[in-house]
Amino acid sequence: MMNWRRYATIYAALWRNSVVREMSFKGNFILWVFVEFLWFGLQLSFIGVIYLHTDRINDWTKWEVVLLIGASHFIQQIFQAFFLTNCTQLSELIRTGKLDFMLLLPVNTRFLVSLRQVDLGGFVNGSSAIAVMIYALKQLHITPSFGQVAGFLALCLSGILIHYSLMLLLSSASFWTVRAQGIVWGYYNLFNIARMPDSAFQGLFRAFFTFAIPMLLVSNVPAKLLLRHLQSPLEIVLLIGMSLVCFALSEFGWRFALRRYTSASS
Repeated sequence: MMNWRRYATIYAALWRNSVVREMSFKGNFILWVFVEFLWFGLQLSFIGVIYLHTDRINDWTKWEVVLLIGASHFIQQIFQAFFLTNCTQLSELIRTGKLDFMLLLPVNTRFLVSLRQVDLGGFVNGSSAIAVMIYALKQLHITPSFGQVAGFLALCLSGILIHYSLMLLLSSASFWTVRAQGIVWGYYNLFNIARMPDSAFQGLFRAFFTFAIPMLLVSNVPAKLLLRHLQSPLEIVLLIGMSLVCFALSEFGWRFALRRYTSASS
């Protein structure tokens, strides 16, 4: 319990530092929020154009896909708020030698590397995703129960854990390369797949993005829970199971990389 309180105190200090940093550059904060709003609007506009020419994408109607995009955007923004900046900066910590200093601190290094900065704009943009989901549910005349909402949030956490685990695992390649931002941002671009209905994909592509890189699970399963489209409880089990597998792999990869780290001064 004392250990948990200690880490909570450390994390509160990291939050305060993040707030001070964001408020020191208000123009950058507002601009980034605006860009994310614009990008989200373009995604919704794209879906609107598609549904001018069809009524369904397989068994997904227009407003169901809008809710799916909202769920995907919500997961992405919360992940971005907590983890994206930290994962992408790992290579710089290694290159500049700042990781050496972190390894000497009496705290878990993965905790510090993963959570030292918070992107407050992610919470603002996540709220827009919630508004879109609520509007889509009203258009569908669906009122989710408390259990469905709680289950949705829990599944979103599983999706965020998948994104974090895989991105940290890819970022760990920085221990052997000069920079790994290309690999990390390449994974970030795969987020677009999570916005599409899983039933629109078949064969090897669907299998790969379900079991190798589980992008199709991240947003589809939480959205299906709200829409009452789950074909089987096994979809929930699969999402949670894959999140735990991805976290275990990231922990193994992180420890393996650290054991072979020789510091920037070597």
